Amino acid sequence: MTLDLETAAKERGIKYFLVSYTDLFGTQRAKLVPAAAIKSTCKNGAGFAGFATWLDMSPADADLLAVPDPDGLIQLPWKPEVGWLPADLVMDGKPVEQGPRNILKRLIKEAAREGLQMKTGVECEFFLITPCGSEPADMADKQMKPCYDQSALMRRYDVITEICDAMLALGWKPYQNDHEDANGQFEMNWDYDDALVTADRHAFFKYMTRSIAEKHGLRATFMPKPFMDLTGSGCHAHVSLWRDGENVFADRSDEIGMSQLGYHFIGGLIHSADALAAITNPCVNSYKRINAPRTTSGATWAPNTVTYTGNNRTHMIRIPDGGRFEFRLADGAANPYLLQAGILAAGLDGMRNKRDPGKRLDINMYTDGHTVEGVKQLPLNMLDAMRALDRCDVLNDAFGSFVPSYLKLKQEEWNAYCRHLTQWERDTTLDC
Repeated sequence: MTLDLETAAKERGIKYFLVSYTDLFGTQRAKLVPAAAIKSTCKNGAGFAGFATWLDMSPADADLLAVPDPDGLIQLPWKPEVGWLPADLVMDGKPVEQGPRNILKRLIKEAAREGLQMKTGVECEFFLITPCGSEPADMADKQMKPCYDQSALMRRYDVITEICDAMLALGWKPYQNDHEDANGQFEMNWDYDDALVTADRHAFFKYMTRSIAEKHGLRATFMPKPFMDLTGSGCHAHVSLWRDGENVFADRSDEIGMSQLGYHFIGGLIHSADALAAITNPCVNSYKRINAPRTTSGATWAPNTVTYTGNNRTHMIRIPDGGRFEFRLADGAANPYLLQAGILAAGLDGMRNKRDPGKRLDINMYTDGHTVEGVKQLPLNMLDAMRALDRCDVLNDAFGSFVPSYLKLKQEEWNAYCRHLTQWERDTTLDC
């Protein structure tokens, strides 16, 4: 039964609701609605000018309406008088096809017609940096191999535990927090769930982490590669597929516990990986993470080839346990809804077409990848990924009109990047 938000506001002491949607570039947009007006907002939606955000619209378009999903309500733990509501985009009485949450919901329904439910968990890596963004905020965090550094973790105890306590209060079942492989970098894990629930929580987690960091005089960034010599921030997704309460990826007779259906799903991701990168690695900076030179810690921990393996972190897809896999391509800039939608679309295509993922490789791809012939490479830059997406029938069919809209806006972003003159160009070319 759908939650009655008026009643919930009275019972929980909520004075305002943040009616929020995520645009094509992953930016969260919102209107602050007083609790007294939430009933009419649920019926009519909160009005926006779509052109003013990263959506492929014009100033002449009708009102963009964000219709809140009451079942997605999250009360802000650090400001409990406010409730956050994910919203679905509507225009002229119809769902907006390019709306990221709308796309994911449509694909979830498509899978449900086949009796399938995708469950996922995400590992959101982020940096705590100075407010100006120039460097990690912890001046004492200088180790060459800082991963799991106990002292560096505890110096940020107040921030990390406030975020973790918030997740505990929200019932997300967080289970581990750690200092990651770069100086100033952290990861926080919570339990997996339905793909839409995970996407909503992922979107809220990014907002919550930034907000709590600001409370402590810090800045949290999910930028894929904010510092060239340090490991970048990934957003690994752990994926399983369920039917009638049973994990259809699990198969005890397989050497590493993956069913044939699971291999076909992986085969779909491998088939569309170069195009999928335009969605899971959506910005210019993304390709400084997946095509990065060795970092000060000794490894990038990011894939650079389209391969899968068992419990080995040098590949794009890792199968650490039976019945699930880890998709390691995505980075911190990934749109939470498009990340899940891309995985589901490519995976369903793999299952329907029985796509062969190829031979499992158990080698260290960082040191021995050159010894394997015929391995697909990931795009070298955002433009290559965009061109791959444009050519990809699988994702064009699954995402519909989103793809040309997304590519139009991304082309504008790429052109803006190309108009930027770097100091490197001057240093290496002034005396040509």
